[in-house]
Amino acid sequence: MLEKLKEIEEKFVDIENRMAQPEVYSDVNAYAKLAKEQKELFPVVEAYRRYRRSEETAEEARELLEAGTDDPEFKELLREEFEEARQQMEKVADELKVLLLPRDPNDERNVIVEIRGGAGGDEAALFAYDLYRMYNMYAESRRWKTEIANINETGIGGIKEVSFVIEGEGAYSRLKFESGVHRVQRVPDTEASGRIHTSTVTVAVLPEIDEVDFEINPADLQIDTYRASGAGGQHVNKTESAIRITHIPTGTVVECQDERSQHKNRDRAMKILASRLYEAERQKQEAEVAAERKSQVGTGDRSERIRTYNFPQGRVTDHRIGLTLYKIEQIMNGDMDELIDALLTAYQAERMKAAAE
Repeated sequence: MLEKLKEIEEKFVDIENRMAQPEVYSDVNAYAKLAKEQKELFPVVEAYRRYRRSEETAEEARELLEAGTDDPEFKELLREEFEEARQQMEKVADELKVLLLPRDPNDERNVIVEIRGGAGGDEAALFAYDLYRMYNMYAESRRWKTEIANINETGIGGIKEVSFVIEGEGAYSRLKFESGVHRVQRVPDTEASGRIHTSTVTVAVLPEIDEVDFEINPADLQIDTYRASGAGGQHVNKTESAIRITHIPTGTVVECQDERSQHKNRDRAMKILASRLYEAERQKQEAEVAAERKSQVGTGDRSERIRTYNFPQGRVTDHRIGLTLYKIEQIMNGDMDELIDALLTAYQAERMKAAAE
């Protein structure tokens, strides 16, 4: 591992030197490419340098101890310094094992989140809105940008379905474990007897894929325009700006009606279509690899129940890792980091275990 880390550091230094050269500095595209590569290597190099500093401290303390000293206080101080440096080396070594795991190529992409009400009628639609709000508030806390592509609302403040894009650094890496069935247990406002209802909502999180990254044959597409429904005044009644794209071979249908420009709606719909087809192909390939280990945090399949939100008990339970947090109000208001960090830790531990076998 240390040999590999040394090579990565040498590559990092080489990139730094190349970026300082005038001919590269003046070339925007070349400089941006190197800067991106440097940014990806930085966490590994920074951790490796911390490891080396601790290693040097431990070695110096060991040499002084072996040389001998008549001062018992100084000897104890050296022992403490050696032990602290050794523990720091072990800690950083664990960090480096995670950092050296193969990266998910989609981690830095924007995401498309699709939320649909499942079993439970109006209550499911209301909870679909609550989840939509939760993800929006989480995105806001991380200074990510959100943009609705398509929304189908109910008359009582719920959502039958919504597709929206979250743009921001590392968005997919943080949200990719949200795909699946989310179950809610609570007393609906309309329930006079106070009886707890159980409803479900499905969430799909897709990496945003450009058309150039996933080729689609134009002959396979049926593109229809129509007038947008919902709020919008006279504009939506007069302009056929909404777009519906059908991918004929798979029957995949994407609608986009949030933008007033037909051109923008088409671009957004094509990105969503490419992302859906890419995800379907990825899942198909993974299913064909029979020996592949199933991750501890689940497959991300939309039919898999991943989490329960129990309002009467104030708890949120993630069934994949057996985690229960009694902070449902904070989570529903976008405070999701503790939950997401636990899922990431479990995912990394499972990958390290698989790599060691």
